[in-house]
Amino acid sequence: MTSSTLKTAVLVFGIAIISNISYGQSGDKQERKGPPTFAQLLKEMDKNEDGKLSKDELKGPLKEDFSKVDTDEDGFISEEEFKKAPKPKRKERN
Repeated sequence: MTSSTLKTAVLVFGIAIISNISYGQSGDKQERKGPPTFAQLLKEMDKNEDGKLSKDELKGPLKEDFSKVDTDEDGFISEEEFKKAPKPKRKERN
C-alpha cells in the first residue's frame, strides 16, 4: 500500500467512526425526550405478551410505585391504569 492510500483509508475510517458516534448519541436523545408510551413499555417489558405489565416485568419508578398505579389491585397494570398513573417527580440536578 502506498502512503497516500493508507492515509485515505485511515481518514475514511476515522470519519465513519465519528459520524456513527455522533448519530448514535443524537438518536438516543430524540427518543428519550418524553415519557414512554404504554405500547413502548409493552414492547420492552411485557415478557409474556399478555398486554399487561406485572410488577415482576417492570423496573424503575413504575415498579417502585406499582401499588399506586395498580388501582384495581389485580396485580397488573393495564393501559387504562397507566394513563391515569401519577407522574413521577423529577430529581433535581446539582
